[in-house]
Amino acid sequence: MARLELGLDTFGDVTAGADGVPLPYDQVIRNIIEQAVLADELGLAFFGVGEHHREDFAVTAPEVVLAAIASRTQQIHLGTAVTVLSSDDPIRVYERFATLDAVSNGRAEVILGRGSFTESFPLFGFDLGQYEELFSEKLDLFAALRSEGPITWEGNLRPPLVGQEVFPKTASGSVTTWIGVGGSPESVIRAARYGIPLMLAIIGGPPAQFAPFTQLYRQALEQLGTPQLPIGVHSPGHVADTDEQARDELWPHFAVQRERIGRERGWPPPTRAEFDAGAGPEGAIYVGSPRTVADKIVRNARLLGLDRFDLKFSNGTLAHDKLMRSIELYGREVAPLVHEALA
Repeated sequence: MARLELGLDTFGDVTAGADGVPLPYDQVIRNIIEQAVLADELGLAFFGVGEHHREDFAVTAPEVVLAAIASRTQQIHLGTAVTVLSSDDPIRVYERFATLDAVSNGRAEVILGRGSFTESFPLFGFDLGQYEELFSEKLDLFAALRSEGPITWEGNLRPPLVGQEVFPKTASGSVTTWIGVGGSPESVIRAARYGIPLMLAIIGGPPAQFAPFTQLYRQALEQLGTPQLPIGVHSPGHVADTDEQARDELWPHFAVQRERIGRERGWPPPTRAEFDAGAGPEGAIYVGSPRTVADKIVRNARLLGLDRFDLKFSNGTLAHDKLMRSIELYGREVAPLVHEALA
């Protein structure tokens, strides 16, 4: 297989300071920039910043944060994880990322998705009853914009476009785009139909259960006569010097975040046994020593035929210094082990 790209994702979780008190939003955002600078220095391929509109996350405008990161980095590609297209304007999204592409000298990527939360719908005046229609129509428009030529397009939710253009144009001719998918066959086929790379969010259960989706994507591309496109995976995790240290550092923060979200969604409280199972060889949490995390990435990269793996390294209030150490180990130790094993 081609060299696996290794990236990092953060949702901009509000982290705790040394005293255990949550940091103010402005400090969290500045810390994210420092995390990305370190990732660039370590030679990692991608740094993604999520978009959320709730009190436990600091980033609502990821492109602004990414532009700041672009000014302090040289090589790392910069994107979202994800852009909630359903509650945004596709034209404005394209314009912002085309601008980021210019600022970063061609390093911008956008991962389009529906997001795992719905706060942006009432915030921006969208009807949750149109959840599916909003994403489908806006993705169709965004796909048309990728040509960067005059656009003639018509949908049901906004006025049509007739021969209109969007600026600025990118140097490469299009913004690098992925579609983030949680694992439905319809979403996988839709990504193939638009000829857009696939990013699977695997946040629970055995990664092996997603193999049919990667196979379906490749088969759909082949049937459509489209060249094979990259497939990536986004999963949570944490790297420390030993397996025990990594699990003990992550668990309290992972548990609090999971319990908070679970209360909103009617999930049962998380248990340590459930967490340890997810951290095991067959689970979806990449937590442990560099060797343990590397082995798990290698196994699933082979199983799913991946071109990129993005570790969601921020998890709840886990402190900035622990995140920086995790990034350092991921870049200095995990990455060489993975690349050596897949060479």
